[in-house]
Amino acid sequence: MDNDTPVIYGLEFQTRALSAQTAETDIVRFLVGTQSLKFSNNQVHLVELNEETGNLKTQVFQHSIGEIWSLQASPTESDVFITCYNSLSEEGICRMKGALWKFPEIKEYTNDILQLNKLADIDTTPYGTDLKTIAYHPMDSKKIVSVVDNNFVLWDLTEGPRVTVAGTLAGKGQPRFTNGKWNPHNGANQFVTLNDNNVRGWDFRSPANAAWSILSAHSQIIRDLDFNANRQYFLSTCGDDGYMKFWDIRLPTEPVLSRMEHSHWVWNIRINRFHDQLVLTSSSDSRVILCSIASISSEPFGHLISDEPSQSEESYGKKKLEDGLVGRYEEHEDSVYAVEWSSADPWTFASLSYDGRLVLNKVPRKYKYQILL
Repeated sequence: MDNDTPVIYGLEFQTRALSAQTAETDIVRFLVGTQSLKFSNNQVHLVELNEETGNLKTQVFQHSIGEIWSLQASPTESDVFITCYNSLSEEGICRMKGALWKFPEIKEYTNDILQLNKLADIDTTPYGTDLKTIAYHPMDSKKIVSVVDNNFVLWDLTEGPRVTVAGTLAGKGQPRFTNGKWNPHNGANQFVTLNDNNVRGWDFRSPANAAWSILSAHSQIIRDLDFNANRQYFLSTCGDDGYMKFWDIRLPTEPVLSRMEHSHWVWNIRINRFHDQLVLTSSSDSRVILCSIASISSEPFGHLISDEPSQSEESYGKKKLEDGLVGRYEEHEDSVYAVEWSSADPWTFASLSYDGRLVLNKVPRKYKYQILL
C-alpha cells in the first residue's frame, strides 16, 4: 500500500459508527455499523486491509434490529463487540438499546450476508431513554459502562449483564450526558463524562460526586474526548466551536494547548496510542485533520535509535518536532462522524462519513521517518 494513496470502501447505507478491531493486533481491521431508516436493512461490515497490496476484504453481517449509533469492539476478544442501536417498539415508538454480539467463525470472506450471534441484551431503560454510548473497560472485556440520560452505569458481564455501580449527574434543567470514556490510567477506576460544554471525572469507588471537573471547557457542546495513553493526566476534547483542546486535569482552569483546524463542528478526536504526537480529528466540514502535537507528547524529541550516537544529534531525532498540521484529508463529501487509529498498525487510520464512505489512510512517510529516526 502506497503511503499517500487512500483506500476507499463504499457502503449502501448511511453510517456514523466505526471501531477498530481492538483485540486484533496483527491484521488491520475495522467494524462499521449502518443507519438505514428501514431498521431490518442495517448491517455490520468487517473491513480488512492487506497492507502489502492495499486491497480490502470485507464481510457483511445482518443487524436487523435497528440503526447503529455507536459500536465498540472488545479489547480482549476479537470476535465480540457492542452496539447501541435505535429500535422500533410494537407501539411504534423508537427506543435506544444496547446489545452484545459475537461474529460467527469466518474461514473465508464471502459475498453472503451472515448472521450475528447475540450474546446478551443490555437493558438501560431503567436509567433513561437517551442512550449515548456503551464503553468497554480498556483492558477488561467483562466491564462496560453505559451512558444514558444523566446516568453512567457500570455493568459486569461475567454472568450476564449485571449492574454493579451507578452514578448520576444532578443539576438544574435536567442535564444529560452526551458522551463518555474510561480513563485508562491508575487502574482504570475513573470514567469521564461530557455534558453540554463540561467534562467530569467520576471514581467508581465513590461515584456520588465528580472527582474532578473542567467546566466550560469549550464555548459550545463538547462532542468527544480522548486520553493520552502515555501521559496519565492529559486528555483532549473537541466540540461544536471547532476547537481541539488539550488539558492537564490537575490544572483544569485553562487548556494546555488549543488549536482550530476545522471550519465546523468537530465530532471525533483520537490520540495515537503509540506515537502520541499524532492526533486525528474529524468534522462536519467533511475533512479529516492529522496534527502534530509534539510539544506536550511523551516523545517531544522523537525516538533515539542508539545509545551511542555515531551521527549528528539531529539525524537521531534529537531536533524537537514541531507542532502543526501534518495532513488534511478531503476524500469525504459529507460529515465525517468517526475516525479511528488501527490497533495493528500505528500508522494506519480510518475515517467514516455519513454518506457511507470509509477511507483508510496512512501517516505521510516523511513524517513517519521523522518520528522513528
